Amino acid sequence: MSTNKFNRRKFIADSAKAGMVLTAANLVSSNIFAGSSRLFSPYTSFEQTPLPYAYNALESAIDAMTMEIHYSKHASTYSKNAKEAAQAEGADLSKPIESVLSQISKYTPKLRNNAGGHFNHEFFWKSMKPGADAKPAGKLLAAIEKDFNSFDAFKTQFADAAKNRFGSGWAWLISGPDKKLKVISTPNQDNPLMDIAENKGTPLLALDVWEHAYYLRYQNRRPEYIENWWKVVNWEAVAGRM
Repeated sequence: MSTNKFNRRKFIADSAKAGMVLTAANLVSSNIFAGSSRLFSPYTSFEQTPLPYAYNALESAIDAMTMEIHYSKHASTYSKNAKEAAQAEGADLSKPIESVLSQISKYTPKLRNNAGGHFNHEFFWKSMKPGADAKPAGKLLAAIEKDFNSFDAFKTQFADAAKNRFGSGWAWLISGPDKKLKVISTPNQDNPLMDIAENKGTPLLALDVWEHAYYLRYQNRRPEYIENWWKVVNWEAVAGRM
């Protein structure tokens, strides 16, 4: 075999190997990015995304049956109905659902309830993880201590917002227009991104206090549900959103 032919074959073989390595690296990189963007991205599609953990992964706070019913029945219905309402009302499904929420006053109560319900649940799933840390760290902890005086004071204020929400709704930690952290609650499936919201801001953390989120295990003991929920808060996701 001539030297030229050998060198050309070697170059082709080496190039193929390099391509395989780059492809593998790109796949790993894209998977990492996809995972982090699902947690931290401010944009939400109309499609329901897979849970980032198993139904039984949050047993320290939420039982597997509740998670399965909540995700596969309640949340999936919001996603389905939001898409149907958006199509019927001329909303652009290729844009993030946030674009609808920011002008929700232009749409019907059906789209408001279902677009809100879909966004809130997608946000809620990513606010939790198994084996979570007891408290945040770094800039997030510093911001909480600055705006609430202490982490414990924040937890008390957040828990009170969740306990005192009459009927069904949500408790939120948001970053307001002035960039200060604030605890609020919203009724039903409303959220702080909506143009009709009493308190507007960037959502950082959310807790679902509709009865279907906790009733199988806790019945009417909402405060116990709230207390256990701190065990599964994904502080990394909260920090990423901030």
